[in-house]
Amino acid sequence: MKLVGKIVAVILIFFGVMFVLGAFSTQGTAGWIIVGIIVAGIGLGLAYFMWKKPPASESQNITYNVQLPGDVKWEGLKCQSCGGALSPENVKMIAGAPVVTCPYCHTTYQMTEEPKW
Repeated sequence: MKLVGKIVAVILIFFGVMFVLGAFSTQGTAGWIIVGIIVAGIGLGLAYFMWKKPPASESQNITYNVQLPGDVKWEGLKCQSCGGALSPENVKMIAGAPVVTCPYCHTTYQMTEEPKW
């Protein structure tokens, strides 16, 4: 939606400038200057609202809680690289997948479930 607004703003500014310039031609009238200023002003106003960044207060924090199956025991989870013990605080959701960061060797990898057979 913002892309369409930006394109419309550029088009309005362009036509506003063309109306103002056309007013100084042999066939132009003084009314074209007023129309050009109004159209360019609407385009500039639309451009302002399309390109401004939202205030920082509108940012959202999303918290994911990782719930592991009931048969997972935390004392059995160890880092794949160094073998260090992992705790629930070392697991974070990134792009919808549980990712483990080892507090000892700082290795980061995606948590996978091994087949049970």
